[in-house]
Amino acid sequence: MNAKLKTKEMDRLFEAILTLHTVEECYQFFEDACTVNELLSLSQRLEVASMLTEKKTYLEIAEKTGASTATISRVNRALTYGNEGYHLVFDRLQAPSDSEKQDPTAAEST
Repeated sequence: MNAKLKTKEMDRLFEAILTLHTVEECYQFFEDACTVNELLSLSQRLEVASMLTEKKTYLEIAEKTGASTATISRVNRALTYGNEGYHLVFDRLQAPSDSEKQDPTAAEST
């Protein structure tokens, strides 16, 4: 963890984010807290990271996402040498939800 980021204020921000329960609540909070461009940049980086983990080429990623090669390179560096944050999120997004674990047919009915 970057020591410059570890502050009481940053802890409070992340604690606030962890109180959000739905995608709609995330939209409400993040639209108030961030500019449209900041949100688009974050979502673009997540898509770039996803495509890099799928072994897509920089050209494919740039064409699909509109990201610059500098952004793609920065995300690739984070995937390779970072704090495993992208990997953590991707693993959790792929893991079955608690309701699916309890009822294996729940995923089939959606």
